[in-house]
Amino acid sequence: ALTMQERDSILQGVDAAIDTLQIGLQIMKDWAAKNMEDINKFAVFPTGYFGLSTPENGLELYDGDIRLISREGKPLEKFPSANYLDYIAEHVEPWSYLKFPYYKKLGYPGGVYRVGPLGRLNLAEKIDTPLANEELKTFKNLNNGKMVENTLYYHYARLIEALFAAERVRVLCEDKDITSTDILNTRKNYTGHGVGALEAPRGTLIHDYTADENGKLLKVNLIVSTGHNNWAMTTAVDSVAKTYVKGPDIREGMLNRVEAAIRAYDPCLSCSTHAVGQMPIQVDFIAPDGTMIKTLKRD
Repeated sequence: ALTMQERDSILQGVDAAIDTLQIGLQIMKDWAAKNMEDINKFAVFPTGYFGLSTPENGLELYDGDIRLISREGKPLEKFPSANYLDYIAEHVEPWSYLKFPYYKKLGYPGGVYRVGPLGRLNLAEKIDTPLANEELKTFKNLNNGKMVENTLYYHYARLIEALFAAERVRVLCEDKDITSTDILNTRKNYTGHGVGALEAPRGTLIHDYTADENGKLLKVNLIVSTGHNNWAMTTAVDSVAKTYVKGPDIREGMLNRVEAAIRAYDPCLSCSTHAVGQMPIQVDFIAPDGTMIKTLKRD
């Protein structure tokens, strides 16, 4: 529980945070208006969308069932996180350390989907705070009411979610129970099998643990946000390369485009692949006959 002093300190900063986020949203809208040509050709492709949802299909971050909609926005499934294996499978490619999750009934790659800010806002029919809900209505009209498929709009969606979070902080801090010392202790013996899901900033996390009578883990299965978005990230890179690389004059800015496509998904490659260290980038440009044209590298 928070002390009253801690609660008051947080509340003092909420209005400024909301004001800053609204400024950020206006900057994003102004930038989008000036760069619409790029937005509409930079890694735009259809997928399903996957994430937690309130009972009324509103934006949810840490509770509720998992909801999945089609690339056209039609409801496909809504299920408790504990049942995820009944709906989700993972495809393996020899060239990637990440697996490729997909919706079983549609197979791979027909059942691929995206998670994270863009996915959550495509899923959400409403947001339970007033300012963010108004921004959601604007977001929903970006593609005339259809799914918002533009990779660069991940950043726009992030700002709307941050506004929701700031508004929600105010609601929670104004609840008298936030300073209550009547705390529910849910500690138990951590044995048996348990599954949990929540929304991290970059997307849905599913953790599945089996422990013995001593609490020692016997089996662990994790499907993390970067895994869910693996197909989308590789497709985005492929799309950006085909859109922006024209002819033999290959410029250094190509790496920036590729990196922008990946960073839109905010990947955590250490948690999704268990790799250690930094992620250098190397792009090889190969002619149709298989000969190497050029290599660009960033260590």
